[in-house]
Amino acid sequence: MAGIARYDEIADFYAAGWTDDIDDPAARRLLSLAEPVAGRRVLDLACGHGRISRALARRGASVVGADLSAALIAKAEAAERESPLGIRYLHADATAPAGAGSVRELGVFDAVVCSFGLSDIDDLEGAMATTAAALRPGGVFVCSILHPCFPGGTGVSGSWAGGGGRYYDEGWWRADGELSSLRRQVGANHRTLSTYVNTLRRHDLWVDEMAEPEPAPDWASKRPDAARFPVFLVLRCVKGNDTGHRPPPDE
Repeated sequence: MAGIARYDEIADFYAAGWTDDIDDPAARRLLSLAEPVAGRRVLDLACGHGRISRALARRGASVVGADLSAALIAKAEAAERESPLGIRYLHADATAPAGAGSVRELGVFDAVVCSFGLSDIDDLEGAMATTAAALRPGGVFVCSILHPCFPGGTGVSGSWAGGGGRYYDEGWWRADGELSSLRRQVGANHRTLSTYVNTLRRHDLWVDEMAEPEPAPDWASKRPDAARFPVFLVLRCVKGNDTGHRPPPDE
């Protein structure tokens, strides 16, 4: 059974701040790189309160959402009861090995998505093992993260610890930027770009496309120094066939 999650204590804050109005550049790019999803089985890993799960379902996908936070899963399930989209939600640890209640017992998927969840997951290797096990050969994994190279700006924490911290210093840390309201509360795991790409490759997930969407104009106008740098990174990967061969994604 999944344990206590950092998001359990801030579930109301998080759900109120990230609504179903998918108007942010990173979410739009994530969804576009996951296409086509209509008629396909999609796993939303670290789904939170189901924001991306519902967007995928409205595009015709058959969606399963999984998250470590019982409080956020409860909100997702409440939204499903109120406006059914056929989404199944599971309270589970994305890094847990196969067993009762494990994400790895959900079967095979055409696509796995993870919206800003990888920095919340302490065990990246475990999460990518789960992702690879869930995907069929040729299936796609699409994820969005705060750009590992983002240095931050006035009042905005970057991807790694401030106060003398370096890009090369990996590990969990808690933001202190006045405008970094979420990461001040739950912290984040910083990893270098090479760590992400090499971990994906070890699990037969091959980077197929990358995007660095610019932040929304209203965000950038309030944080002009931070907006000079890449803020978001979206990756689309293709699952190989376990022999080192990288098949093209199905279109």
